[in-house]
Amino acid sequence: MRDLTGGADRVEASGRTVRQVIESLDAAHPGIKSRLVEDDRLKPSIGVAVDGVVSRLGLRQPVGESSEVHFLPAVSGGTSRAIGLRDRPGRSS
Repeated sequence: MRDLTGGADRVEASGRTVRQVIESLDAAHPGIKSRLVEDDRLKPSIGVAVDGVVSRLGLRQPVGESSEVHFLPAVSGGTSRAIGLRDRPGRSS
């Protein structure tokens, strides 16, 4: 989103929830909201972390006065079953 922030990799915004932070960001850097929000929710391809903790509350996530908010591309893939030591070549259980 650096193309919207004049190249800045960090910007400041106000708000007590992620929703309010996005509104503040969009007022200062038009176009940010449309990249992050769809149908009044974070886009499925976007995750948000507040103070290093990935949120499951999305736009409703509370934000502190000095919190750091990071918008992340969602990551998917992998396997749904855990792999134990016996499944690794060269290891025995």
